Amino acid sequence: ADISDSAGAQTIVTAIRKRWPWLKHLFADGAYDRTRLMDAAAYRDFVLEIVRRTDQEPGFKVLPRSWVVERTFGWMTRWKRLVRDYEKRIDVAEAMIHVALGSLMLRRIVHP
Repeated sequence: ADISDSAGAQTIVTAIRKRWPWLKHLFADGAYDRTRLMDAAAYRDFVLEIVRRTDQEPGFKVLPRSWVVERTFGWMTRWKRLVRDYEKRIDVAEAMIHVALGSLMLRRIVHP
């Protein structure tokens, strides 16, 4: 809780490169537009695209690529076991996420 999102993102960039070395493009919102984060991403050969909000249009406007994570969490909460953190072991929780999203993917393939 004592680390800012931008500082935490620098650590995440390193972890992403180790876990998924083929990943090249990252998206972030305007809060992550910091020089140190951009330098950390460039050092690890990432393209970091900042999705910015425009003040020209009044009211709420969905930005491209900005709701991907929230939308995915919404899909996952259709599974009762993923609404709350019921699992005691992290591997079981991860398995439930794989089952939920695998089921979603299978449903979309079968019923386009």
